[in-house]
Amino acid sequence: MKGFVFHGPGHSSWEDVPDPGLKDPTDAVVRVDTVTICGTDLHILKGDVPEVRPGTVLGHEAVGEVVETGADVRTVRPGDRVLISCITACGRCAYCRKAMYGQCRGGGGWILGHLIDGTQAEYVRVPHADLSVHALSGTLGGKDAVLLADIFPTAYEVGVLNGRVRPGDTVAVVGVGPIGLAAIATARLLAPERIVAVDLAAARLEAARQLGADAVADAREAPEQLIADLTDGMGADVVIEAVGVPESFEMCTRMVRPGGHVANVGVHGRPATLHLEELWIKNVTITTGLVDTHSTPTLLRMAAAGRLSTSQLVTHTFPLDLMEEAYDVFGQAADTGALKVVLGGEQHDVVALPAA
Repeated sequence: MKGFVFHGPGHSSWEDVPDPGLKDPTDAVVRVDTVTICGTDLHILKGDVPEVRPGTVLGHEAVGEVVETGADVRTVRPGDRVLISCITACGRCAYCRKAMYGQCRGGGGWILGHLIDGTQAEYVRVPHADLSVHALSGTLGGKDAVLLADIFPTAYEVGVLNGRVRPGDTVAVVGVGPIGLAAIATARLLAPERIVAVDLAAARLEAARQLGADAVADAREAPEQLIADLTDGMGADVVIEAVGVPESFEMCTRMVRPGGHVANVGVHGRPATLHLEELWIKNVTITTGLVDTHSTPTLLRMAAAGRLSTSQLVTHTFPLDLMEEAYDVFGQAADTGALKVVLGGEQHDVVALPAA
């Protein structure tokens, strides 16, 4: 079969790899139909995730058909169409018993495309299949479902739920790439009074408006003042950090009101200053987290019922064998306008890169 293989920083290719097989009785093998590329995959290609060994097939999100299951798998069987979660869960360890699947100590957590071969291939082995794949209804297309493998549960759990968004709140989302946009879409489910999107890119701010942001602000033009003006000087009830740089995190702490919540979703590669000399008196709650995907069944039901739109985030589609071109488009998002690229499925609109 073919798979997208990491060969070290700056080196990767779509190439022949061995077909996966069952290793444990809790495994399933899935024929991949639809996949997407995550910003984390770009970090891996840059060498920012040293745990990923050269020779690893990348990817941790997919939709496909189960072709083989181990003897202990009970929830799916060959022929079932499934969503493969970005998080694998053993279901038995102390963390899994608390639905903290991202912290699984029984051979799960984020392992696909990280510690073992992932989903950007024609077939993939999924350990602990009972809790790590989700059967799909016939009403949900692959392009809609695949975004529920990672970015939507991440935005909802680590941003919206950790931030404790409530009806009537003012919610600020700083950084409206795919995760920030998914945070806007899922925050709307909880009926805040207003959602304010903050970013540097005009195209992303327009996408935020289309997904339900009530106001937008250029990050270079004092968005803290806009928040203050909208809230009579109080600040936002919830601020979701979806960038992962010190400047954006510190901006979030300036936007939040006393008693409010800052929910950090962004992956930080550099230290950020925590201004406790200003925050200690404000009763502010700051949360961090890796997605657990405990919300995935709920989000799947919402999407199948037409209550949650996901495919609006998809800007580019490719056939599976154009994985390298898809990575180029996604990696040059500032030039291509890419939000999410999806590979596979039935319809493909291959987009040429801008001339050098």
